[in-house]
Amino acid sequence: MSWMDAQSYCREHFTDLAIPRNLSENEKIRAVIPAGGYVSMGLFRITWKWSGGPMYVFRSWMFAEPDGGVQKCAAAKFDQSGNWGDWPCDVKKSFVCHHDSVPFTKQVVKVKLVGNSALDLNDPAVLENLQEELKQKIREQGVDAEIRLSWKKQVDGKIFYKEKEEDQK
Repeated sequence: MSWMDAQSYCREHFTDLAIPRNLSENEKIRAVIPAGGYVSMGLFRITWKWSGGPMYVFRSWMFAEPDGGVQKCAAAKFDQSGNWGDWPCDVKKSFVCHHDSVPFTKQVVKVKLVGNSALDLNDPAVLENLQEELKQKIREQGVDAEIRLSWKKQVDGKIFYKEKEEDQK
């Protein structure tokens, strides 16, 4: 799947894309991937952070990676090294999900954005910024628990869509 599709799948059925926090966890992921295979992982670039929210501490980048450009998602090359590279988010790769055993509450909320904007609301960077703003609003309401937000894709693969005139009545 593409990185976004894999992330949506993992968030719907588990917790999120795999997030290795150390060499041992990186090796556990490597053990379930066919030799030489690439696997999408929960690391993406706005400021290279894990999809679950925190900045990353453990690093296992290939030489000269991340090299920037339009490549905003990470995948690991689990050949001999298991090191990571940055990749375009729409490239389809294998993926591994992780599951947190900590109980959590799941709540579905429909979001309607009003106004005219040239922003692509399905752009990963825009979606991440919207999530951060929503988290801040939730915290301002007095919620002090860990907050994880994810987007639900429509049948056409998009998260946001423009309402038609008859939908607004």
